Amino acid sequence: MIAVAGEALVDVVPAPAEGYFEFAPGGSPANVAVGLARLDVRARMLARLGTDLLGRRLRAHLTDNGVDLGNAVEATEPSSLAIVEVGADGVADYDFRIDGTADWQWTPEELDGALDGVVALHSGSLALTQEPGAGVLRELMAKAAATATVSYDPNARPRLMGEAAQVLPGVHELLGIADVVKVSDEDLRWLLPDTPPGEILDDWLARGPALVAITLGGDGVLAGTSEGLRTSTPGRAVSVVDTVGAGDSFSAALLAGLHRRGLLGAPARAALRGITALVLDELLEECVTAASITCSRRGAQPPTSADLAEALGR
Repeated sequence: MIAVAGEALVDVVPAPAEGYFEFAPGGSPANVAVGLARLDVRARMLARLGTDLLGRRLRAHLTDNGVDLGNAVEATEPSSLAIVEVGADGVADYDFRIDGTADWQWTPEELDGALDGVVALHSGSLALTQEPGAGVLRELMAKAAATATVSYDPNARPRLMGEAAQVLPGVHELLGIADVVKVSDEDLRWLLPDTPPGEILDDWLARGPALVAITLGGDGVLAGTSEGLRTSTPGRAVSVVDTVGAGDSFSAALLAGLHRRGLLGAPARAALRGITALVLDELLEECVTAASITCSRRGAQPPTSADLAEALGR
């Protein structure tokens, strides 16, 4: 079982008919959980789901995709909204309505038993920056490190997170806990605008993770390990509809691929650090392909294992 902790919110996205909008399930952590389940990995979602209409629809979406909600909280607060604007290039921009909503009100008691049977815990994005719940989830990640692989995606949202200089120390703190880190070049341009991705890769690996992957949009991914391995994988040509959920599909494929190769869980930590170039390149090809499939679809629609196998010719 892989657990994913964080927000499950509703995206308000442009509809095909000009001037209209439609509601779609979203939230980076929830997208990763759905992506894992579609790749045939048992996924547990640690989320606070409202009992309002939108919260019930989020719960149904996760359940219908096979995500385990046994540890999800029935929250009395309303559901969060993300208003999405898609540019001519398909790149998404986000605005949010989250004051007093369900996703951020975690208490330690609500996470009792959340790590039972878990080989990996993934989190990131707004859930690790929005109090009062952020501190609770950060403590959960620190606790998980004793028995499980910890996966982290900063997934920056500048409109809500504040100044980059204030956010970066918290990112560095989590790098000291995480085994696997995925970050986009867009995130890095905000966090460290004057530093090349290669330098950031070296610096972040020195802070503790076994594996760091920096996604470069259409240019693919740059990755490395704490044992000194460095590699890159080119992007895949695709007709981009939008980029919503593409990074989350990458994260899901990364964790699913590590899981299939027996590289998750605290006992596998040494093996993860020693991953070979051949295995890492094969894994990154899967991740880039999963992200490209999502880019070819409207909204956060990660591929199934059959979709991915067909695209890879396997």
